[in-house]
Amino acid sequence: MLYQEFYKTWFKQACFTSNQVYAWRSRFDKNNLGRWVKKGLLIRLRNGYYTFPEYLEESNFELYSANRIYKPSYISLHTALAFHGLIPESIVQITSVTTLKTANFQNQFGAFTYKTIKPRCFFGYDHLSFLKERSLLMAKPEKALLDLLYLYPFYQTGDELKALRLDEDLLQEIVKVDSILSYMVKFRNKALEKRVKLLLNVYNL
Repeated sequence: MLYQEFYKTWFKQACFTSNQVYAWRSRFDKNNLGRWVKKGLLIRLRNGYYTFPEYLEESNFELYSANRIYKPSYISLHTALAFHGLIPESIVQITSVTTLKTANFQNQFGAFTYKTIKPRCFFGYDHLSFLKERSLLMAKPEKALLDLLYLYPFYQTGDELKALRLDEDLLQEIVKVDSILSYMVKFRNKALEKRVKLLLNVYNL
């Protein structure tokens, strides 16, 4: 098969799997994918997941692909907080939460980390428009904060919470305390409740 035909068919898919390709053409030569990766015509996101190098220039594609290569998952924790402008640091890893087991992947778009939460805690995210007809799943700021306090229980003191350097003005502007409290109840976790109350006190919410 000529690469041009493959490209024309799959480019608009943005992120696709080898299984999708095999379903498209039952006689597709599986070695093509490996050869095209070596030639730089494809990028392997993880085993069985691919995209095209043109998407390296697409803003936020790493966030979209994070949703795609390990499902179900949504962007949360430090990455979501940075996306919402609540923390100042540039993010080295793309952090997500999932109901699957903890996982880590590395590809040309960066490092991807997935933390496990219980199914009842898998909520509180928005579908953000991406590439017009697609969307990526991003934690609401309130849920990103809760996920952080739940998955990183070492935030036990006011000083440790201050070390997050959350933007206090933006917190007041975009974070809804009622949402934090209503979300918190669904976790059914007393230790989390203590950390949340401490957070609200430290940042005067």
